[in-house]
Amino acid sequence: MYAVVIIKGFQHSVSVGDELAVQKFEGNVGDKASFDEVLMLGDGKKSVIGTPFVPMSKVDVTILKQGKDKKITMLKKKRRKGYKVKRGHRQELTWIRIDGISVGSSSTPKPKPKKVAAEATAESE
Repeated sequence: MYAVVIIKGFQHSVSVGDELAVQKFEGNVGDKASFDEVLMLGDGKKSVIGTPFVPMSKVDVTILKQGKDKKITMLKKKRRKGYKVKRGHRQELTWIRIDGISVGSSSTPKPKPKKVAAEATAESE
């Protein structure tokens, strides 16, 4: 099974067991998190596309590592003017593993019968 999910504003196509780096979000190593903005679910034969999200579905993840990506260097230069500027940037990332993709039923759950009313009548007798 695979899913297309929005994590921190970016769309990711994931399946169970995948490990990927996403924009940094709060949490410690080993913490569990879940994302409920699932745009699409599929299993190879059948796919469900949300409008805009698939109802009652979520993706469960485990945080593997918090850190920074490789450094990106930028150089600005104007020829014959003596102007050079070198800048660098390291994006903060969170590495996660997809533990499960859960799909809820589209029907509403049935209400449970109230035992409180039965107990109240038994006590009054």
